[in-house]
Amino acid sequence: MTLYVPVFGDIGAISLLLLYVWLLSAIAASQLARLKGYSEKAGLGTGLLLSAAAVIVWLIIPSRPDSRWRELFRRKKPSPQS
Repeated sequence: MTLYVPVFGDIGAISLLLLYVWLLSAIAASQLARLKGYSEKAGLGTGLLLSAAAVIVWLIIPSRPDSRWRELFRRKKPSPQS
């Protein structure tokens, strides 16, 4: 009796690399959405549907006023010098 062991090399190196890109872009889009004050589900959904383009989409979408993104990347107003 032989034991069936799946071999990932059969699907091809490029297919496996594309799978990793797809999963990592979904994770990145989810984290960007969370930082910008939106739900992680919205980021994960766009990441799974749009793949790497979702990261670009979430970089363009404006953050909410009370989000962690605004705390991290707040621009300092120049102080008036007399």
